[in-house]
Amino acid sequence: MISSYKGDKWIGELLQGHPTRFHNMFCMSQAIFLDLLNELECVHSLHGSSRTTSREVLAMTLYVLSHNESIRFTCERFQHSTETVSRYFSIGLEALVKLSCSVIKPIDLEFCDIPRNILYDNRYMSYFKDCIGAIDGTHVDALVSNAEKAAYIGRCGSTTQNVMVVCYFNMCFTFLMA
Repeated sequence: MISSYKGDKWIGELLQGHPTRFHNMFCMSQAIFLDLLNELECVHSLHGSSRTTSREVLAMTLYVLSHNESIRFTCERFQHSTETVSRYFSIGLEALVKLSCSVIKPIDLEFCDIPRNILYDNRYMSYFKDCIGAIDGTHVDALVSNAEKAAYIGRCGSTTQNVMVVCYFNMCFTFLMA
């Protein structure tokens, strides 16, 4: 479905519309989008202006991130100038980075507690009693300038960024480094 709406009205239409359509645009459900928006506004100072709502700032940021979209195409979709979209993308990204600092962290900062699934299972206790998580590296697709592209070429010939992550036994990330 092609919408004649732009900017915040388009987001409102998507929020009231079919869940699949919203998920296709922002890679999350309407409820999660609204919860994320509330968290970023209340705790991490996401803001808009008199002409651009914070809801639109988050939507532009997620649109760029979820579709690897350029600022120019985002300008067309939201009907704002490149300066406006670039500025608000930076504000939205900064708010998401602040959120990540409060979300991606160990549950037990001292690493004193042994997870219950290890503590009460003799098969694993002797091997994992002092383990604090699992660490692994992976490559994620990256969009870099032509000048830097050579440093980011992966084995398959595409541009990638090497990412190291640590997750706890509940599969939540406790550390991430790119």
